[in-house]
Amino acid sequence: MKKNNIDSFIEKTEQKGELIRIKEFVSPELEITEITDRISKQIDGGKALLFENTGTDFPVLINSMGSMNRICLALGVENLDDIGKEIEVLFKQISEPKLGIIDKLKFLPKLAQLSSWFPKNISGKGQCQEVVQETPDLSKIPILKCWPADGGKFITLPMVITKDPNTGIRNIGMYRMQVFDKQLTGMHWHRHKVGARHYSEYKKLGKKMPIAVALGGDLTYIYSATAPLPDNLDEFILAGFLRKKKVELVKCLTQDIEVPADADFIIEGYIDPQEELILEGPFGDHTGFYSLADYYPKFHVTCITHRKDAIYPATIVGIPPQEDAYIGKATERIFLTPIRISMLPEIVDMALPFEGVAHNLTLIKIDKSYPGQAQKVMNALWGAGQMMFNKIMIVIDNEVNIHNYKDLARYVFENLQVESDIFFSKGPLDILDHSSSKFSFGGKMGIDGSKKFDEEKNDSQNEKINVVSFSESVINSIKTQFPEIENINSNLIEDGIPVIFVSIKKDKNQHVKTLWEAMKNLPEMQSVKFVIFLDSVVNIFDISMNIWILTNNIDPKRDSIISENQIVIDGTRKTKADDGFTRDWPNVVTSDEKTIRTIDLKWEKLGLGKFIKSPSIKYKNLVINDGATVFE
Repeated sequence: MKKNNIDSFIEKTEQKGELIRIKEFVSPELEITEITDRISKQIDGGKALLFENTGTDFPVLINSMGSMNRICLALGVENLDDIGKEIEVLFKQISEPKLGIIDKLKFLPKLAQLSSWFPKNISGKGQCQEVVQETPDLSKIPILKCWPADGGKFITLPMVITKDPNTGIRNIGMYRMQVFDKQLTGMHWHRHKVGARHYSEYKKLGKKMPIAVALGGDLTYIYSATAPLPDNLDEFILAGFLRKKKVELVKCLTQDIEVPADADFIIEGYIDPQEELILEGPFGDHTGFYSLADYYPKFHVTCITHRKDAIYPATIVGIPPQEDAYIGKATERIFLTPIRISMLPEIVDMALPFEGVAHNLTLIKIDKSYPGQAQKVMNALWGAGQMMFNKIMIVIDNEVNIHNYKDLARYVFENLQVESDIFFSKGPLDILDHSSSKFSFGGKMGIDGSKKFDEEKNDSQNEKINVVSFSESVINSIKTQFPEIENINSNLIEDGIPVIFVSIKKDKNQHVKTLWEAMKNLPEMQSVKFVIFLDSVVNIFDISMNIWILTNNIDPKRDSIISENQIVIDGTRKTKADDGFTRDWPNVVTSDEKTIRTIDLKWEKLGLGKFIKSPSIKYKNLVINDGATVFE
């Protein structure tokens, strides 16, 4: 019988040369993260890693889906776009009119296929229950402490299974879980997530909330738990569609919840909504910054079961790219089709650049046929599911390859009239966003980079910018005039992209605003449409770093200045003293020097090939202190 679990995935990846077994002891505390960070930041995402000696009875599999090849392998396709094409065919078959009895009979096999994807409850015990811990003990599992300022060890790849107490409808979500002791974790579900809504319903009823956490098994389960499905749609249906086979579920031993029979671990337990919350975090998060400590529900473990040869699956997040970037790429390609078919047929393509950490930057390509269509698309997407968290959205025409960022930028600026084509709004933000002065609520920016119809043009729409070269002497002259300027990167102007980056030593109230007022009349500045200010510690000649820092650090509505045909964006770190910013500002996530040295010395024994320098070294200048919070 064909396996559909983590073992078969490991076998396939090893056959394809996509996996490295590490037999040397590596500590789950900081060391696995440091090694994985070095591997996952390779150009192609590196290889999957199986740490076989973790100081426990269980190996750790990590970076399993951290490349385009392996995410495709995990989802059973040659190309991620194949899934979208299959969804499109299915939508068309379902929606086409059935005119007669013959047509309806022809559709019956399709209905049978649809039903084959729905999960199935089976009797007896599953592989996931081969071993039952008489006294549940989380310390026996090689749970990672990922980064130095983390609040402790975190389960990072859990499938958290809950049910609505009123309807019985199941949800599978992925929420990190900090381990506090052998039988207690936090449950970090965001206020916008379905798990949090189930919790609220149990709280209203005054009942304890049964929960099961599945780890491992078929990787389609893991992906499906991350997918932005509509509310009340069971994620196991998506997994069944991807694997073309029903997900078989078995009953938990201590909770009224069903779990995948072929999972590696099952952690059963409950949350009592009447209990006080527990302080959870900090945690080095997927934004590349620490998410700071906050209060979340307590999850009490009542039972742990696992396969005899269980493998613990984990992931790390931090400064992109990491494994989550490739999982996000799958979501980008898979959900393009449903968005286009059900909401916005004019959408041709979309991209979520790695630097935008999923929710900070979205690129949308449309087949434009009338004025205002770009704005219509922006507003519709900001009101659609998890797209509501997007901060910056750029819309362009069908003729551009949105995956070629230089060509995209040239096209946008050829068509962009700053005063009329940049739009600001407010709305929900991901709770991990640290830039807004209000928790999970702040500004958004839409950029219309499409060609304009006559109705959309203003008088200066077709004016061409007279490009003035930023020679080394010119830059030095500007720096002499304004000593707070550390450096200027004008390289993009030479590529026909009117954008400059300016790094400054910020030490005054509203420093960026006052500095720009003094700079804006310089002849060189007339060549520029976008002026982006960043802190002096940022390497402004690293464009990828600039975009990552910028999109994390700005509330677009608050931090943008539009004057004539220019926009100035303040991408610096915000402080109480200089900006009146009252929330805590998080630190950048990097390894500590001790862990870096330890792995440097171990490297030859690990069998990882050519030595790779720690990525953290590149970002050390961005780190203010040793803690998770920047203290002013």
